[in-house]
Amino acid sequence: MGRMSGTEERGSDAPDGELPEYADLVLGVAERIPPGRVMTYGDVAEYLDEGGPRQVGRVMSLYGGAVPWWRVVRADGVLLPGKERHALQQYRAEGTPLREARRTEGAPGERAMPRVDMRRARWDGREGPERATHD
Repeated sequence: MGRMSGTEERGSDAPDGELPEYADLVLGVAERIPPGRVMTYGDVAEYLDEGGPRQVGRVMSLYGGAVPWWRVVRADGVLLPGKERHALQQYRAEGTPLREARRTEGAPGERAMPRVDMRRARWDGREGPERATHD
């Protein structure tokens, strides 16, 4: 039996609110990512040996509210548009390595947001939670 969708505003395509199998697999990987670590959309697809970054992104967009969605990120470490402040709160609480934004990033007068430090925060799903993929 699959997880229930964490987003009430968007219903599941499956009967009785049950998730499609691929969505259940993606969300299962997101739940395994340790606090303070991240995987890219492509990493999740590679870990599952199924789909690709766009398919993982679609699943996270539709159903990711029920899992720690902030731990599945873009490969460049840029925070999810529209969710930056919430994600940043979570990253700071979990001790996720961040890179401070350069002054040239973002619109003039707008405070640039930091990025996830992918070199230090990336997790490959095989190591213990205390280690990143690239030390």
